[in-house]
Amino acid sequence: MGLRIEDYALIGDCETGALVGRDGSIDWLCLPRFDSGACFAALLGTPEHGRWLLAPSAGVHKVERRYLPGTLILETTFHASHGSVRVTDFMPLRDRAPNLVRVVEGIRGEVPMRLDLRIRFDYGSIVPWVRYHPEGIRATAGPDTLSCRSPLPLQGGYRATRAEFTIKEGQWVPFELTWSSTHAPLPEPRDARASLERTGTWWRAWSDSCTYRGAWREAVRESLVVLKALTYAPTGGVVAAPTTSLPEKPGGVRNWDYRHCWLRDATFTLYALMTGGYVEEARAWREWLVNAVAGTPSQLQIMYGLAGERRLTELELAWLPGYERSLPVRIGNDAYRQHQLDVYGEVMDALHLARRKGLPPDDDAWRVQRALLEFLETDWQHPDEGIWEVRGPRRQFTHSKVMAWVAMDRAVKAVEWFGLPGEAGRWRCLRREIHEQVCREGFNPEVNSFVQFYGSQEPDASLLMLPLVGFLPAGDPRMRGTVDYIQRVLLRDGFVARYPTHPEIDGLPEGEGAFLICTFWLADNLALAGRRDEAVSLFERLLALRNDVGLLSEQYDPEARRLLGNFPQAFSHVGLINTARGLTGRSGPAEDRR
Repeated sequence: MGLRIEDYALIGDCETGALVGRDGSIDWLCLPRFDSGACFAALLGTPEHGRWLLAPSAGVHKVERRYLPGTLILETTFHASHGSVRVTDFMPLRDRAPNLVRVVEGIRGEVPMRLDLRIRFDYGSIVPWVRYHPEGIRATAGPDTLSCRSPLPLQGGYRATRAEFTIKEGQWVPFELTWSSTHAPLPEPRDARASLERTGTWWRAWSDSCTYRGAWREAVRESLVVLKALTYAPTGGVVAAPTTSLPEKPGGVRNWDYRHCWLRDATFTLYALMTGGYVEEARAWREWLVNAVAGTPSQLQIMYGLAGERRLTELELAWLPGYERSLPVRIGNDAYRQHQLDVYGEVMDALHLARRKGLPPDDDAWRVQRALLEFLETDWQHPDEGIWEVRGPRRQFTHSKVMAWVAMDRAVKAVEWFGLPGEAGRWRCLRREIHEQVCREGFNPEVNSFVQFYGSQEPDASLLMLPLVGFLPAGDPRMRGTVDYIQRVLLRDGFVARYPTHPEIDGLPEGEGAFLICTFWLADNLALAGRRDEAVSLFERLLALRNDVGLLSEQYDPEARRLLGNFPQAFSHVGLINTARGLTGRSGPAEDRR
């Protein structure tokens, strides 16, 4: 039995990330980018698909983990039979080739240690040629080379590199793994102590600049560090998660690649960054957004690659057995081909919020918005695949229509509030028309609730967005009925599922965990409706789901009491930040968008 998802921690350099298990094994790492092929893929298979274990060889009775405050430097302390040892893992911010550093430090007594390094390129499918030399090893296959430097002698064959040693109190032993192109010269070694100090200084300087002073400040700051770690520094794009194919139901088929940048996360991510005072990150994200969506409005995609790439072709990796036998393992995501109406509203809302929060005007951004609006003026009436990217038939999803209303609303305000040129009169009429249609077709009096799509009786957690985007106040009787209906049908031990997963709706077998961002939205709605005590209680239950180093995945299984889905999930941490802000008594996301 492998590790649970919550047994992992993230380290990264703002260009890629690695998952480090409580057992001292790095089971996931893609180099040189988040979306590159994995050189350690044991997370989705076995150690034979690549991993780097560095831990006591026996006798461990307790494991403690923490991030150094304000950083993404992970300390794992193993308490064993004859002493204690600490392994510190981090990835220095790049000034040259990407690398990963592991330091073993003796804390008490003497602890026998083992190193087991199995490098496998292309998601575990390629066993490299390994050459041993006095400073370590060099593993090569095709265009990729990984070098591991060690002060200890490494031995083994081409399939695995091993070392056994005893660490004594006060000893400090570093290991460095470096990626390079096969045809590039081997990078010079780093001084591990100096690299650790520089990395810690950089992260502390970044996290200490957080301007958020509300309740739950430390949880907010930790989540902002996660968002920073999931930001691809060269472009400002934010990946949804650094992993692929961690299942929404163990053993199921709902396994997707999240190493891409979704427009849907736009407003929330931007708001979360601005909540922490990170204007430069928000500006970089806006620039990524404008560059990514530029082009013919009808070709707007729901997601893009880290640098705005458009082709994210989905493939299945048949050689990987999957996390807890969850198949298929996928890379790429064919949902990029879908038509999802709500993303037009998300883009308009994100750029409106940027103006509201004081980012300087951007002419290119407004030109993109004008083109999107021209297309949306006729397209908003068409069916789509909706926010949850269903793989069933297109429908008239209520949330999609609401986000079309958002697009027109923000366009009107861009003219009225900020003096931008545009057809405010025409957009105002469309805003009213869409609003009337949604209230007429999207609300079902029989269940006293807005419903998933026109003519349906199904609830949908995306409808909790209506007050958050300003479509209706939380106190409106129709919204109170919607919240009650969602709580009655979609709650599982207090946590919110997205919607009833019927195959005729989304084209997939039933079953998944509760969706964490939806539960944050419920807390937001309760607070806006004056039910603050309930909102705070729910929010603190969500905080309790974080693992021992403060990380959240996409979903939670209330029955098995475990995290599910890709990990860590940017959207979940965005929800934490935004709900904390809304519960402080200051203006929250709903007020800032109006």
